[in-house]
Amino acid sequence: MLDRLKEDMKSAMRAKEKARLTVIRSIQAELKNAGIEKKGNEGLTEEVESPAHYLSEGEQLAVLRSMVKKRRDSAEQYEQGGREDLRDIELSEIEVIEQYLPQPLSTEEIEALIQEAIAEVGASSMADMGKVMKAAQPKAAGRADGKILSDTVRRLLG
Repeated sequence: MLDRLKEDMKSAMRAKEKARLTVIRSIQAELKNAGIEKKGNEGLTEEVESPAHYLSEGEQLAVLRSMVKKRRDSAEQYEQGGREDLRDIELSEIEVIEQYLPQPLSTEEIEALIQEAIAEVGASSMADMGKVMKAAQPKAAGRADGKILSDTVRRLLG
């Protein structure tokens, strides 16, 4: 992902896409900050060009999902405040960030994944929800929101 960001930044500069370039730079900054938080400034070594390299792919995706969530919250606030111009900016930034996230699972795929997790742990009631969630979350691999997973588990076990 980091190499793709670097290449996309170069192409956005060449095409003079200021808004896209700004979002890509903010993604890089967030990833760098997360890498520093994880490793600490003292742990940085010369052979790693960016602290973002210390993050696993899952950690990088978590940073991106957090950025999307913040922008969705902001867009909602702007809409409530009657600032459609600022809401539109937030929504366009979300579109750029989502290009770096894996495609989300469909409702059918989520349901199949939960059914598989239920069978795997032998769940039979809501008391087993934690076990099912623990088995399902790694399979979703960041491609489904935790709330959607838990709602589906409740529906299937309830």
